[in-house]
Amino acid sequence: MKLILGFLALMCSLLAQAQQTLAGVTMPANYVAQSTTLLLNGAGVREKYFMNMYVGALYMKSKSTSSSSIISENQTMAVKLHIVSSLITSEKMESAIRDGFAKTAKGTLSKEIEAFIQVFSEKIAVNDVFDLVYFPEKGVVIYKNKQVKGTIPGLEFKKALFGIWLGEDPADDDLKEAMLGN
Repeated sequence: MKLILGFLALMCSLLAQAQQTLAGVTMPANYVAQSTTLLLNGAGVREKYFMNMYVGALYMKSKSTSSSSIISENQTMAVKLHIVSSLITSEKMESAIRDGFAKTAKGTLSKEIEAFIQVFSEKIAVNDVFDLVYFPEKGVVIYKNKQVKGTIPGLEFKKALFGIWLGEDPADDDLKEAMLGN
């Protein structure tokens, strides 16, 4: 009996370490992107004015703490954004995206950025989930609540997009560190 209880305690401990629950949202340990299983690299909360806006998570084939290598890698990976605040609107998301790309795209990729922003023109509500999945052969496929909303081709766009959270001047320093697993 002690062996069984010990095994159950170990399994519960491993499960708790594999997934993360933040701001009432549980980010799963794995994310399946087509036929590729990605591991939760890390997750954190985007805060603004001491309020939780969304939970962001980074999924990769193998864990990494190097933001520069993650940004530049040409392999399948994903960023998941789970909206937790009614303060996030399409207009505010557009503004935040433009601010982020201003730091990472340096005036390039305007066509791709406009196509990406268009995906966020629909109303955004609490518990909406956006999955931004990069596939080397396709580019970034954008899902809203598991429905494909668009695809933006190119590694350069992926670098600029992932740089919003993981770059030298990220949207939120604490979220960056959390997504890197620190």
